[in-house]
Amino acid sequence: MDRDGGASPAMTIYLDYQATTPLAPEVFDVMAPLLRDQFANPHSAHRPGRAAAAQVEVAREEISQLLPADGRLLFTSGATEALNMAIQGMGAGRIVTIATEHAAVLDTVEALAREGREVTVLPIGPDGLVDMEAARQAIVPGVALVAAMLVNNEIGVIQPVEALADLAHAAGASFLCDAVQGYGRVPIPPTSDIVAISGHKIHGPKGIGALWIRDGVILRPLIHGGGQEGGLRSGTLSPALCAGFGMAARLMRERAEADRAHVESLWTLARGLFRGWTLNGDADRRYHGNLNLRREGIDGGRLLSDCRHIAFSLGSACASGSGRPSHVLRALGLSDGQARGSVRIGFGRYTTPAELEDAAQAIDKAAAMQGAPR
Repeated sequence: MDRDGGASPAMTIYLDYQATTPLAPEVFDVMAPLLRDQFANPHSAHRPGRAAAAQVEVAREEISQLLPADGRLLFTSGATEALNMAIQGMGAGRIVTIATEHAAVLDTVEALAREGREVTVLPIGPDGLVDMEAARQAIVPGVALVAAMLVNNEIGVIQPVEALADLAHAAGASFLCDAVQGYGRVPIPPTSDIVAISGHKIHGPKGIGALWIRDGVILRPLIHGGGQEGGLRSGTLSPALCAGFGMAARLMRERAEADRAHVESLWTLARGLFRGWTLNGDADRRYHGNLNLRREGIDGGRLLSDCRHIAFSLGSACASGSGRPSHVLRALGLSDGQARGSVRIGFGRYTTPAELEDAAQAIDKAAAMQGAPR
């Protein structure tokens, strides 16, 4: 990809920012010495080990600056592990979540339900937002945990997580915020009790995530061993991954306004380029780097095949091989045909207007060849 202009036909135009983001050059630069030269175990007491540990703590501080102040940050292998730690580590009591959550939440609560745990899954409206009346009826004393995604990974809508956190606290429950898509882009409610985030969604490395836990919230460890990360998550940390995550978080903070303005300009451009498509999810209460669209009479899978030089998706990368229509799109009330005719286009920091224009032209042309109405 040519970050100074458009992409040549032989190069891929990358429009799948919800699946993963391009690694920031600054992140690579901070990681390379820790992979190549400064290889000591950060849990060792000798001087190189202490130096590596210092890098980990610098990263922890950088990441924590975009999170509430009164808690601790634990490094994990990614957001899936972080969410499992939060959900499985919570004590007895009912769990309430939303029908459009990531599989890392829905599959985990389903597994607990099979073991006898009481679980309530809240419906959403056609706009993708949770049914707040159903939430008020479900989040009552006896609930232990309410779990909700800040920014939906498939359709980009921003859930009213602050209101859900208030309901949780009024019922004596803890509130878990899946901020994987929102961290650094959308403010995280300061009333959250637990927050899950991921490095590779913010131009950091894959294989690293974190769980922020408010002081006083008690979780049971899922992984036992050396007692690292406060005894909640045993295992040797990678200083390189931690440092890369920390630099990515720092850039999200320092470039916040520039990134926001760039995404808004791309959103405005994209809405004009894809005029013949219908937007899935609320147009206003959403993160504008996510454009989930549908068009009558097309097959999204075939569209992907016809536009091989463009990297976009049909929905969550974690479920893309299942062959099933997206559970998020079905929860919106779309038919199987409408869900299969939907595509997700994600853009951000390194996307250029020329790339977006070239991609829209190619996707529209491929859709027209399938017989879709103009």
